[in-house]
Amino acid sequence: MPSSRTGRPPVQRAARPAPPRIAGENPLRRLRDRARKAWDRPLTAYYLILGGSMLITVLGLVMVYSASQITALQLSLPGSFFFRKQFLAALIGGALLFAASRMPVKLHRALAYPILAAAVFSMALVQVPGIGMSVNGNRNWISLGGSFQIQPSEFGKLALVLWGADLIARKQEKRLLAQWKHMLVPLVPVAFLLLGLIMLGGDMGTAIILTAILFGLLWLAGAPTRLFAGVLSVAALIGVILIKTSPNRMARLACIGATEPKAGAADCWQAVHGIYALASGGIFGSGLGASVEKWGQLPEAHTDFIFAITGEELGLAGTLSVLALFAALGYAGIRVAGRTEDPFVRYAAGGVTTWIIAQAVINIGAVLGLLPIAGVPLPLFSYGGSALLPTMFAVGLLIAFARDEPGARAALAMRQPRFGRKRAGGSRAERVPRRWNTMRRRASAARSSGER
Repeated sequence: MPSSRTGRPPVQRAARPAPPRIAGENPLRRLRDRARKAWDRPLTAYYLILGGSMLITVLGLVMVYSASQITALQLSLPGSFFFRKQFLAALIGGALLFAASRMPVKLHRALAYPILAAAVFSMALVQVPGIGMSVNGNRNWISLGGSFQIQPSEFGKLALVLWGADLIARKQEKRLLAQWKHMLVPLVPVAFLLLGLIMLGGDMGTAIILTAILFGLLWLAGAPTRLFAGVLSVAALIGVILIKTSPNRMARLACIGATEPKAGAADCWQAVHGIYALASGGIFGSGLGASVEKWGQLPEAHTDFIFAITGEELGLAGTLSVLALFAALGYAGIRVAGRTEDPFVRYAAGGVTTWIIAQAVINIGAVLGLLPIAGVPLPLFSYGGSALLPTMFAVGLLIAFARDEPGARAALAMRQPRFGRKRAGGSRAERVPRRWNTMRRRASAARSSGER
């Protein structure tokens, strides 16, 4: 038998026995149990929000570049014009996301009133002649010079989420939510003020999203069914009046389920060509950049109907991937809202989740022909810096809330940086033992036992 350098025979290490398998154990059940354990980990929501939002944003940049080239060339602009603007907005939005994810909850609550005041002021400024401007028939924009514009109503969503969450949380701490007047006032009047400023410009789509955020906050606050139904009835009545008094909105309503263009006011050109784009994509699409509908057939290919171009170029696999990412983001937001003990975090996380998922459902439903075309972009995906910046800040809120969970905070605290980590006390030589010192101690121990 060969011997080692110390003269000792080599130690034969016994192999570790494999864990015994239970007879008749179902592999699917074992896989389900593993998946359940993975979902229940403290950092699951954190990784889902961070990873899902980043993947949606990156894929959106790719699709904006692909879908906007023809539109840019038709306007005598460089092919990458819209992509460069969206990429710049994504960089600024990334900085806002990082800042929001590192802010403490107290600072988020302190920003609620300044953001609300700035949103109301800028939305009122839109209606001032010479300052506000109209785009596609909606007067909801302020020109910043050159080709840069800003839509203040997009920041109104963020303002309503932060301010509404702070308001309801303070009333819950004072135990005032049991009275219906404290439940509604001043939340509903301020929300109606924002809705009125938006509707002055004719932007029905943004008004629908703002209404969804309002109902989400009321639902999370535990509004009684009668009170909830009453506010919903008033909002529905106002919506019906606004639709009936506008031929354009009636035409959009008539295009639900259309499969071919019609003659007259409701030609349904955009809705039908969106269906054509999705239908021609097949399972895996025609290839990135190979869309036919973006060559002037489909209006707003890089904004409201970018999901249709995604279906044409990436196929059913691409569209299902986008849906899965939004579903993961929505699940993580609901999980954060459900597991926290802080009322503000619960309402803010629920409001942000309602905002993103409701807007995604309305946009995708319009592209699929299941809902009227509301003119709202797909969050984090469509072209538009005014929509991207507040949405990324809102995602940063979710990340901050997910990091602040007790289990997630403990899991992050246990982790040490892989590079440059320090140990308390001692010099570098004492902190990191050399390999030759270890071998020297082993040799000394062998000699002390009488072996040569």
